[in-house]
Amino acid sequence: MKYRKLGDTDLSLSVITFGAWAAGGWMWGKTERKDAVEAIKAAYDLGVTSIDTAPIYGQGTSEEIVGEAIKGIQRDKLQILTKFGMRWDLAKGDFGFHSKDNNGKEIDIYKYAGKESIIKECEDSLKRLGTDYIDLYQIHWPDSTTPISETFEAVAKLIEQGKVRYAGVCNYSAAQMAEAEQSVKLASNQIPFSMVNRGIEEETVPYCIEHHKAILAYSPLERGLLTGKIKPGHQFQEGDHRASHPHFTPEFIERTDALLNKIRPIADAKGASLGQLVLRWTVERPGITIALAGARNAEQSVQNAKSMNIELNEEELKLINQSVDAF
Repeated sequence: MKYRKLGDTDLSLSVITFGAWAAGGWMWGKTERKDAVEAIKAAYDLGVTSIDTAPIYGQGTSEEIVGEAIKGIQRDKLQILTKFGMRWDLAKGDFGFHSKDNNGKEIDIYKYAGKESIIKECEDSLKRLGTDYIDLYQIHWPDSTTPISETFEAVAKLIEQGKVRYAGVCNYSAAQMAEAEQSVKLASNQIPFSMVNRGIEEETVPYCIEHHKAILAYSPLERGLLTGKIKPGHQFQEGDHRASHPHFTPEFIERTDALLNKIRPIADAKGASLGQLVLRWTVERPGITIALAGARNAEQSVQNAKSMNIELNEEELKLINQSVDAF
């Protein structure tokens, strides 16, 4: 496994970081808790020391699973990343969307990052995770109803108290990052990036490179699409958000398949899966520090971790980039 520091901090993360959204079951169809715990442990055994979760993933379930999986592991050998600012139990802030919890109950999600809410969320997360500090605490989505200064003054207070080591953002624009920096030093921005979703390369990546901020790329496998295992007409489990996602229409899947067929010979020559090749390519892109890769079971997490064993030379990267540019 390879490790990289986040910007100017002394926090190093495994380049493949375990993304625990699917582990919480919420919006992905059912996930077995035992399988999710084993997936995290199997990844750790291969050097994946960093785990990214959030309270909203299963309304606490994902954080509880992470807490269970890391019991017995020396705390300073792990990097725990979680988030704040998405409430299912408080109707305040920006209305996000209607959803269902893991029990099928209708819930409304709000994006809210007021000071008192952040303090409460942090305490709740620490309890679920079974730890006394969070390595990287990230706002999940922008909240237009709360001044950015109020939000990050609260995070700065948590850092002073030793409950949080570093502050990060998710889904922030360059302008929002600059405003947040007036209240606290940011380590990173967690934002979607994949071969078929490269919008951040226009503004966010250049900003982060210039200002020494890490980029944590989420959905680098585009929710499983870039593994090549999903074909037109694929039937998703009930409750799986991908069933209505625009990247899972038959037309988009066909376009993606054409891209994957162009790069498949490189994967085959390496004895690697398409998913492994895609992950390896992702962390070679300028400005991309970490790739978040989710897994529902140990087999998937092992495959994700082993993607870092692949070596790509300049000519191979050039061929992949040409295919991606033509998408």
